[in-house]
Amino acid sequence: MFTGIIEAVGHVQQLTPRSGDVRLTIATGKLNLADVKLGDSIATNGICLTVVELTGQGFVADVSNETLRRTCLKTWKVGTAVNLEKALMPTSRLGGHIVSGHVDGLGEIISFKQDARSLQYQVRAPDELAKYISEKGSITVDGISLTVNAIDGAVFSLNIVPHTVQETNVGSWQVGSVLNLEVDLLARYLERLLLGDKAAQSSAKSDISLEFLAKHGFMR
Repeated sequence: MFTGIIEAVGHVQQLTPRSGDVRLTIATGKLNLADVKLGDSIATNGICLTVVELTGQGFVADVSNETLRRTCLKTWKVGTAVNLEKALMPTSRLGGHIVSGHVDGLGEIISFKQDARSLQYQVRAPDELAKYISEKGSITVDGISLTVNAIDGAVFSLNIVPHTVQETNVGSWQVGSVLNLEVDLLARYLERLLLGDKAAQSSAKSDISLEFLAKHGFMR
């Protein structure tokens, strides 16, 4: 588990095809790896990766085809900047929100502008994720815990303050950039819970709507 508070920005050092999938080497920059051991998890642009080797300058991870299909890792090249966060410890401050490191889908930046000292982005999420995104709710974007300022259909707005821009890879974002999205974990579990006995049916699909939530007292 993670918090979405980025500890360092690293970069892709090497991408090596391995029998149909990929072995990835990340240079971790200022990230302190003194307490990291083999088998530990490091969120890399919001993707939970398992450390299989420590290099002195960073770590190596194996990337499955499932991860390649579901994330923007397939677009990475040597030199791509990535946000890094070590796994949450029981004594850590939960400064962001609870993040699993399991990417739900890909978002695309459709516009951005300066808003005083902040940057304001509009991101288009996949239609199937729109129901999990709410105004003033939390969303993880490339591993960063962010607040949704507004949402219109599947398009949501973010305001990113100068400190976050400085401490993450946000400076490389531009119109057309594809980003890893993870919706709030509680929204996922709530949907599954509300399916009730239908959850045991292999073909069960959620029919939860705003009207359903209002009827059952989840909205005013």
